[in-house]
Amino acid sequence: MDRISKELEKKRSHPDRLHPELWFNDPGEMNDGPLCRCSLKAQRSGIRHGYYVGEDNLNKCDPWTNNADRLHHYLITISPPTNFLIKTPTVIMHDSHEFIFEGFSLLSHHPLEEVPTCRVIRFNIEYTILYIQEKIPDNFCIQELNLLYQYLFLELLELVDLNLKSMGDSDGCPRFHFMPRFVRKLADNGKEILSMNEVLSSLLKNSGPLVQPEDLAHLLSMSQYQWQNYADQLKGMVVTCPGMKPSSIRVDQLDRDQVSEETINYPVIVHFGIRPPQLSYAGNPEYQKAWREYVKFRHLLANMPKPSFEDKRRLEAKENRLQEMRMTSKMKRDVTVAVSSQGFFRTGIMCDVVQHAMLLPVLVCHLRFHQSLEVLEECIGYKFQTRFLLQLALTHPSYRENFGTNPDHARNSLTNCGIRQPEYGDRRIHYMNTRKRGINTLINIMSRFGRNLETESKITHNERLEFLGDAVVEFLTSIHLFHLFPSLEEGGLATYRAAIVQNQHLAVLAEKLRLDQFMLYAHGSDLCHDFELRHAMANCFEALMGAIFLDSGIEEADKVLSSTLFKGEAVLHSIWVHYPLHPIQEQEPHGDRKWIKSFPILTKLSKFEESIGVEFKHIRLLARAFTDRSIGFNNLTLGSNQRLEFLGDTVLQLVSSEYLYRHFPEHHEGHLSLLRSSLVNNRTQAVVCDDLGMTSYAMYSHLKTELKTKDRADLLEAFLGALYIDRGLKYCRTFCHVCFFPRLHQFIMNQDWNDPKSKLQQCCLTLRTMDGGEPDIPIYKVIECKGPTNTRVYTVAVYFRGRRLAKASGHSIQQAEMNAAREALMNSKELFPQLDHQRRVIEKSVKIQGIGKQDSQDREKERGRDRNSRGHWREEERRGNRERPRDRDKLDSKDFDRSRDGEKRDMREKYQNTTDSEKSTEAKIFESDRSYGERDGERDRERNYTDGERGDSKRGRGEIEDDRRYRMDSDNSRTSGGETRRGHSRHMTKDGPDLEKHRERHKAHGRTRRSESPHDSSQKSTHHPRDDYGRKQVRSDW
Repeated sequence: MDRISKELEKKRSHPDRLHPELWFNDPGEMNDGPLCRCSLKAQRSGIRHGYYVGEDNLNKCDPWTNNADRLHHYLITISPPTNFLIKTPTVIMHDSHEFIFEGFSLLSHHPLEEVPTCRVIRFNIEYTILYIQEKIPDNFCIQELNLLYQYLFLELLELVDLNLKSMGDSDGCPRFHFMPRFVRKLADNGKEILSMNEVLSSLLKNSGPLVQPEDLAHLLSMSQYQWQNYADQLKGMVVTCPGMKPSSIRVDQLDRDQVSEETINYPVIVHFGIRPPQLSYAGNPEYQKAWREYVKFRHLLANMPKPSFEDKRRLEAKENRLQEMRMTSKMKRDVTVAVSSQGFFRTGIMCDVVQHAMLLPVLVCHLRFHQSLEVLEECIGYKFQTRFLLQLALTHPSYRENFGTNPDHARNSLTNCGIRQPEYGDRRIHYMNTRKRGINTLINIMSRFGRNLETESKITHNERLEFLGDAVVEFLTSIHLFHLFPSLEEGGLATYRAAIVQNQHLAVLAEKLRLDQFMLYAHGSDLCHDFELRHAMANCFEALMGAIFLDSGIEEADKVLSSTLFKGEAVLHSIWVHYPLHPIQEQEPHGDRKWIKSFPILTKLSKFEESIGVEFKHIRLLARAFTDRSIGFNNLTLGSNQRLEFLGDTVLQLVSSEYLYRHFPEHHEGHLSLLRSSLVNNRTQAVVCDDLGMTSYAMYSHLKTELKTKDRADLLEAFLGALYIDRGLKYCRTFCHVCFFPRLHQFIMNQDWNDPKSKLQQCCLTLRTMDGGEPDIPIYKVIECKGPTNTRVYTVAVYFRGRRLAKASGHSIQQAEMNAAREALMNSKELFPQLDHQRRVIEKSVKIQGIGKQDSQDREKERGRDRNSRGHWREEERRGNRERPRDRDKLDSKDFDRSRDGEKRDMREKYQNTTDSEKSTEAKIFESDRSYGERDGERDRERNYTDGERGDSKRGRGEIEDDRRYRMDSDNSRTSGGETRRGHSRHMTKDGPDLEKHRERHKAHGRTRRSESPHDSSQKSTHHPRDDYGRKQVRSDW
């Protein structure tokens, strides 16, 4: 802080300073010190230092012609015109006609083709800078443009850090030339552009002294009316005093007050300026500290159940103190400057020229950046169809395209010479699409539903692309490793993949592509260190792969990744690219469906194909997906499904990441990760597995009465891996669109992305005390542990501020903690106003997005939930079956049937809206659902079990109960429009966005072993025994 104070004092005491409250520009300096504090090595590269890759030296243009043979002419327009159209524009009189300033023309040495639109936020308004190609005018020469640039940009505006030449090419030609356009309208929408020699002549005529010494007496003798007319002619004009710092200011008022009649004083120029942030309350450390305390106190007060009167008084006192600090004369931003007009010269330039001129550096940087991207496209061997995706992939979250040059220089020039009272927009534009911290922001964003159509996001940095690119890189790596190492098991494949996709290696790949020379990030100390820069480079490479995937598909992304991995190593590249087919595909290149009649297993699987509407070309791949490793090697499947699980996991990750990226444009990377985790976790996969009846086809070497959640999830992943190998990514997308993505609506409504422990901790953190100490968090204690090792039951109690909120049991400590947190949220709602806030946010989100109560009732009716539906009469038929009583505890069979009816209606609607190319697969899925429903109904009618059978299951009772609750909610989620089930307890499977942690947690879920049940003797009977859900027990078909 002492260094900043010294820098400010040094500038304040400069001998040539025009006024203590007017700030000036020095080369390479900001108001409070040096612009660049990077190392000497870093200063020799990077766009932030003015190095644009691919820029070579330019030969100078012929100064006495318009160089029409080598320059391209573009008209620059700005939309919206707010703050660029003023009441008194710059006007030049020529030949008895008024020529009014309308903007600038840009002359470029290179054609501006396929360059995305340039956007910039200024005055809290997003402006779009457009350039329209026109025929190059004949009424100018390059020397005139150079003289004008020297006068306007360097002498008046003092943009001394703006460099239009290539780095190191001080003797070359600028890459762009600017020409002011003074036009008058002609008939038939025609325009006449004033020639540059007339523009320069007019500027010379208007460059005399502001007040001539011999005119002082006359000015003082004017009447008030005459003096006001004289002052109004100068109001808004830029005047200059050569040699002073700053040299130019805008005239806001001209006063002629005389102290005494004996001496004649020059009129006084009054200028209304703005202090730099470093000198106002915005940059004052004391004010910043008081502001942070006020915001924190206000937030805590809003989350208190019943704020006291004393707390409200304290908040009001803090607000009054801030207001007093803002009104202090030394900290006010608005200042009034009065300087003598002696020594000042007119320019004839009004502030509208300044407003337009200050946007040109932004456009120049944008154009130079995209010209350099042509070199990057050559380097990666791919040309983008949508160049904006490449720009987005290279934009770090810290980057802001504000001024295109030294930011303090631009602010000083705008304050001194720009428009006096600009019209400001909504200040929230700076953070409404970028803010992602805070519990309220999290709840607001996560309550938003996905868009029906693919929507472009307004988030202008690469974090979302990084989320997608991470899945793309992992998928491509997994595919190549899977085929190149056919004998390597899942663990070895995962190890090799981790070595390729880790950040250290991705940074090496980014360095091969020289991404650090193209990245856009803030010119600060955050990325000056090598570690932070390499981490940003790794993220940028992932974002680049995501951009290529969106632009042209997975094939082009595969080509770029492969060429980058083995750049300069042709042999390795050839091996990596030309990987072999799956061994089953190699044995039967044209398909193996001829063996269906020869093997009962394949015959059985053909029925499964009919039930899902997909016909495998290599049905042995499907058989392998259902083959457990306990069976061992055989000549039919050539192995187990473990490798297919590895592949299916990454396929599901890619498909879900792509869907979330395209249909959730307002979600940041972390929010998308939360949604993806709730979508692809083991529980959701297990529910889909059960819905499709996959467990009936699973093959094991020994009988299994019940598959664990992890086993069923692995079964589904293996199926997805087989589906991808046999049918490709398109079929996998369709499968996920039918079986996974419709559940997202209910996941968002029920906040399934937020597990009970996290939710309870968030609620507790909102109740922080006003003393500013460490926040209170819930504490979990194991109060009881009973039972043998394989069936141990833990009881956990949760405490908050010394008070027990709830207790619950589970077969693991973590599961018991989850159950205790869930009970605490249900039983202690009065303690947490945050729960009511979250409920209101979701209700508001539902209302805004047009999902009302009537809509939900209509959907219930459309999905077959009225009494006339087939699901209702099927349920009545089941109720009539009195021979086999059932005890299903909290689980109602109607929920299954009704949700399945609703799913079929969803699939019918989706089928009607699909293209012809997509109808074949989805039509089969829809048509085959009839037999699936009938088969499920038969299974339900045969269901019969007792409490003894339920206790003999390999899974504990607690896990079964939790799984039932989850299945009931997950089945209902497919309706996507049903009413929220209030008060319904949930079982979550995650504690954060990391999918691997969720899976590790569930490895321990249900590992208990029990002795064989006396009911196992039923295996000898002719009919298959039933499990807790009425399903047939799984036995090997070998």
